[in-house]
Amino acid sequence: MAAVKPLRPVKREPAATIIAARLTEAIMDGTLAPGTQLGEAELAGQLGVSRGPLREALQRLVQQGIAISEPHRGVFVTRLDEDDVRDIYLARTAMESAACRLVLKQDPQRTARRLARVHRTMASAARRGNHTALSRADMDFHYALVEESGSPRLKRIAETLFVETRMCLSALHCDHPDPDAMVEEHQGLIDALREEDEPLLLRLLEDHMLDAVDRLTAGNATAGPLPEEAAG
Repeated sequence: MAAVKPLRPVKREPAATIIAARLTEAIMDGTLAPGTQLGEAELAGQLGVSRGPLREALQRLVQQGIAISEPHRGVFVTRLDEDDVRDIYLARTAMESAACRLVLKQDPQRTARRLARVHRTMASAARRGNHTALSRADMDFHYALVEESGSPRLKRIAETLFVETRMCLSALHCDHPDPDAMVEEHQGLIDALREEDEPLLLRLLEDHMLDAVDRLTAGNATAGPLPEEAAG
């Protein structure tokens, strides 16, 4: 009888990792709005954790750029202005374009099938008028695209950029004005991927990103901090 190989113990995530994830989610959904001070004493009490791992978690947020540390003042959730929005989407265009090129060299049909599954969720959310689910499916779509590239570095870059994207959407309370058009845009990306048409895919992706920038910056003639009422 063959010896039974013992199972390895489940590794527990470091407390700082869990705290950082909890804070990141609160920043993305607007619970911790841009400009909010991340006070150690208050957060430690709310989360029921000690200051050591909390301090490490805050440092991780600063390193990611979603929080800033001001000498003698403390740590604050980053405020984003119109220039930041444009830069975020410029970086996303470059990052996702690179992902598209890698996907096309590997198994584009597999990726198209995966994106189609996410797209069905997106279409269902649009039909129901559920903007929260629609926004989540949108991010899932783009994250799946990057993940399919197989590049761990693109994936790491995407994680930070997607956090910043959700910060923009939450701070500006921005929903897509036409959910059906949003669904159609993503279907176009899938179709171009299925056809393995790189120029079309990249052009549609860039148009998609430019449309997002136009929506997020609409109504603000000059670059500047996000409105106080949007920032909380």
